[in-house]
Amino acid sequence: MTTTPGARPARPRKPQLNLTVRSRELLSPSMVRVVLVLDEPERYADIAPPEKYVKLVFLRPGTEHPGTAARGSARLGAADTDAERPDTEPGGNPDYWELKETLPGDQQPVTRHLTVRRYVPERHELWMDFVLHGDEGFAGPWAARAEPGDRIIALGPGGKWTPAPDAAWTLIAADDAAIPAALAVLEALPAFAHGEVLLEVDSPQDVQPVSAPAGMAVRWVFRADSRPGEDPALVRAVREAAWPAGPQEVQVFAHGEREVMKALREELFTRRRLERDQVSLSGYWARGRTEDVFQAEKKLPVGQII
Repeated sequence: MTTTPGARPARPRKPQLNLTVRSRELLSPSMVRVVLVLDEPERYADIAPPEKYVKLVFLRPGTEHPGTAARGSARLGAADTDAERPDTEPGGNPDYWELKETLPGDQQPVTRHLTVRRYVPERHELWMDFVLHGDEGFAGPWAARAEPGDRIIALGPGGKWTPAPDAAWTLIAADDAAIPAALAVLEALPAFAHGEVLLEVDSPQDVQPVSAPAGMAVRWVFRADSRPGEDPALVRAVREAAWPAGPQEVQVFAHGEREVMKALREELFTRRRLERDQVSLSGYWARGRTEDVFQAEKKLPVGQII
């Protein structure tokens, strides 16, 4: 095999996970939980970071391939959410990597990053919480209509950040899109952890129950309370948190809308004097951008959080 001099080595392929819906539960008017079963549990290699994710695969309408239902059924994680239920058996899904290599550009599968809210090994389950935005996009509409027995393909898992168990004070800040990751991180903290959890949603209707160590104060902040010209609600909440006197032994997990995360940089790195390795700061989406544009912009200056 030959390689081009100076070419970056190809990334290892993430294993394909064939998943079947076990249940769906509405957590709030804006979030739904889908519990999925691993058809072949041996394919799933768990990782240490609690903020782990998979890429869900959605087939384009009109895609035809051996093993798929008629023209890319929504019940096999397709973009066409009105398609009929397929008659493939669990585990008999098409091979994602083969589709990616053989289909023309306009028929390529669509992938979307989704946090694994919880992995339950004894039940071979992955819990995933989806933000609902009406009929826009791929993941939300699919989750809103998911029924037991429906199937979808995923790739993964991936993830990097793990909280330090001996941190003296922890701040977790997230908007709707990052709440599943924030709560997974919260669950990974030791019982003696101290700090604050700041969760931004539209209104009090979107609040959901949260379990936390006694020393972790949970506060919900609402975008509906913001006035024109004010800083975003999550930025104000981070600024008003009960920060310790010094930056030592502090850790921060702040994930959410890209420009809001950028707005936190001055607070975290200048005012609070935190070092880069004390902070996980990440944009999950960008206001006014489609998911595909947002992902493409990650390589551009506008997409750089740190």
